[in-house]
Amino acid sequence: MSKHFHTVVWIDHHEAKLFNFNASQYEREVVKSTHPHQHLHHKANSGDSGHALPDHDFYKHVGKAIGDAGAILVAGPSSAKQEFVSYVKVQDPALAKRISGVETLDHPPDGTIVEFGRTFFKSDDKMRSQT
Repeated sequence: MSKHFHTVVWIDHHEAKLFNFNASQYEREVVKSTHPHQHLHHKANSGDSGHALPDHDFYKHVGKAIGDAGAILVAGPSSAKQEFVSYVKVQDPALAKRISGVETLDHPPDGTIVEFGRTFFKSDDKMRSQT
């Protein structure tokens, strides 16, 4: 991927879509989860939460794929976005500092994700230094 300052990471438990963009162009990359699709059922008195454990290998690959992005927005429909951010805070504090925000965003088309990111960063860039 070429170098763009802004990146949106749309992530759920199955895949991450990374959009590197500027005002007129964007590039997309997809990172797939290392866990197969799991549909868990919570049973009463089972002692577990009924949720799959965080996929740390997946989050590691997503973090590497982000590369040198200057400002990152993490978005998605589920808890995977917060799990990813928590993982990054522990495993890669330098990357965590470049995360500008975390937003809930269902399953929109790619163009909608990019426009959401452009709108977000128009406001966010006014609040941050661009060095």
